[in-house]
Amino acid sequence: MMIIAQPRANDETDFTVRWRFLLLLLLAGMAALVLRAVDLQVVNRQFLQDKGDRRLVGVVPVPAHRGRVLDRNGELLAISTPVKSVWINPKEFEASPREVKALGDTLGISAKDIQKRAADDGHSFVYLKRRMSPELADQAMALNLPGVYAEREFHRYYPTGEVAAHLVGFNNIDDRGQEGMELAYNDWLKGVPGAKKIIRDGKRRIIEDLDNIRLPVPGKDLTLSIDQRLQYLAYRELKKAVLQNRAKSGSLVLLDAQNGEVLAMVNQPSFNPNSRVKMSGGASRNRAITDVFEPGSTIKPFGVACALELGSVRPESQFDTNPGQMHVGHNLVKDVHNYGVLDVAHILQKSSNVGMTKIVMNLPSAKFWAFYNNLGFGQPLETGFPGEANGRLSDHQGWNAFEQATLSFGYGLSTSLLQLGRAYTALANEGVMPMVALLKRDRPGESHRIMSVKTANTVRTMLESVVTREGTALKAAIPGFRVAGKTGTVKKTGARGYEESAYLSFFAGMAPASKPRLVMIVMIDEPSAGEYYGGAVAAPVFSSVMEGALRLLNIAPDQDSGIQTALQDGGI
Repeated sequence: MMIIAQPRANDETDFTVRWRFLLLLLLAGMAALVLRAVDLQVVNRQFLQDKGDRRLVGVVPVPAHRGRVLDRNGELLAISTPVKSVWINPKEFEASPREVKALGDTLGISAKDIQKRAADDGHSFVYLKRRMSPELADQAMALNLPGVYAEREFHRYYPTGEVAAHLVGFNNIDDRGQEGMELAYNDWLKGVPGAKKIIRDGKRRIIEDLDNIRLPVPGKDLTLSIDQRLQYLAYRELKKAVLQNRAKSGSLVLLDAQNGEVLAMVNQPSFNPNSRVKMSGGASRNRAITDVFEPGSTIKPFGVACALELGSVRPESQFDTNPGQMHVGHNLVKDVHNYGVLDVAHILQKSSNVGMTKIVMNLPSAKFWAFYNNLGFGQPLETGFPGEANGRLSDHQGWNAFEQATLSFGYGLSTSLLQLGRAYTALANEGVMPMVALLKRDRPGESHRIMSVKTANTVRTMLESVVTREGTALKAAIPGFRVAGKTGTVKKTGARGYEESAYLSFFAGMAPASKPRLVMIVMIDEPSAGEYYGGAVAAPVFSSVMEGALRLLNIAPDQDSGIQTALQDGGI
C-alpha cells in the first residue's frame, strides 16, 4: 500500500518568508539607488558637475602679441606673426608605426625622433615642432592621434634681415629679447598673456571655447630713430668697402647733428636674425656701441678747440714742426713728413702730430681733461643699449708730459664709434652737444654747450681744408656740398703692444659744412688690400653714404664754387 506524504505547514511558511525577505532586499536596494540618485542629481548636484568639468573643462593661456619695432617713418623692422607648435603627452600618446611615420612626414621630423620623445614618460609635455605654419599644424592634428596637441604662439620676423640686425637684435624661441633693442626694451614690447576656459573631448583635444577669463594685452610698438632708407644705403656701402679692402670688419654711425638721433648704424660682417643657425658667438655684437678703440687723429679737432677756447692759440698762430719729429721726455713724437712751419688750420689739414703736441703742451692738464670729459669721453652714452661701452679717459692727475701729448693725437684714451660721433655733433651744432638717442624723439632731448659758437665754427672751417687736394681726405668730397671732416689711422694693440701691420682706418665728418645736418663716423678694421690710411679706405665710404643721405633727406647743396675751388687748391 502506497503512502503519499503531505506538505507540512512549516515548509510552506519558510518559503513564503524567504520570498518576502528577498523582495524586501530588492525593494531596499532600489530605494537606496533612488535616494542616491536624488542625492547626487538634486541635493549634491554640484559635486558631479565639478567632477565632469574637471575632466572636460580646462583653462589654457592665450599668448599676447609682441609689439612691433618700426623705423622713424613707420617702416617695419620686426613683427610677430601667428604660428602653432605641436606637442605630445607621452603618457597619452598612442600610434601605430604607420601613424607615427605619417605624423613625422607632416611635421618634417623622423619617426625615430618622435618615438624617442614619446618614450619620455616622465613628462606630460614634450614639443615635437615649434613655430610652424598653422596650416601644417592643422594637418598634423587631422591625423587624430591620442596625446597629440597644438598650441598657438607667435614667431618674430625681421623684414630687413641683416641690414638692421645689430641694432634691432633678436628674440629666442620663447619670444624673449636676447640682443639689441629687443632685449633693451623687452618689457615694453612683450604683452601680457590672457586666459580662457575651454572644453576638451575624450582625447583631450580642444573642441569649444567657453569663456575669456582674461583678455591678452598686446605689447607696445617701439619706434627707433633710424631711417630704413639710410640704413640700407649705409649697409650696402660699408659691406662693399670691407670686401674691397679685405678688412676684418667695419662700422658706421650716421647722426642727426642737431638733435643727436641715430639715423643709421651698421656693422660688417652682419648676420641674419631670421636664420641664426650659422651665427658665430660674436656676430651679434653691435661693435659701434659695445667696442672701444683709440680714435687717433680724429681727436685732433678737439685739442685745437680746447686751445682756442682757453685762448692759448689763435687760428693764425704758427708752429715750427721741423724736422718732423720732437722729443717729449724720453719719447719721440713723429709726423709722416716734415711739414715745416704750420698754422693751426694746416696742422689739422696735414694731421701733424708734432704740431698738435706743441698746441696742447701749454694747456693746463686739468682744463684739457675737463674739455675731453665734457665731450663725453669716458662717460656713459645712456642709450639703454645692452653692453654699451663707456670708453676710458684717465684722470689728469696721473698724466706726464708725453701722456698729455699722446692724448692730443688720439692715443692713451679709448672711445666707441657712437661716442666719437656724439663729440663731433658739438662741432657741427655750433658748440652744443645733444645727447644721442636710438629712439625717435617727440621733443628736443637734453644737450650741453661744450664750446662757444665762434670756436665751433672756426674749427669746422679748418676741417673743410682736410677735404681738399692739400688735405688727407679728398676722397670724402661730395659734388655740390661743402664737407668738413678728419681722417684717422691708428695702429692696433696686440699682446706685445702696438702692431706694425694692423690698422684701424677712420673718417669723421659732417655736411653740409655751412650748416651741418648730418655727422658720420666710419671705421674699417684691418684693411689688407694695400691701402690702410683713413683718407683712402674710410673717406670714400663717407662720401658715398653721405651723398645719398643728403639727397634722400632733400638737403639743399651749399657749395659755393669760389670757396670750393680755393679749398681744393689748398688756399684756405
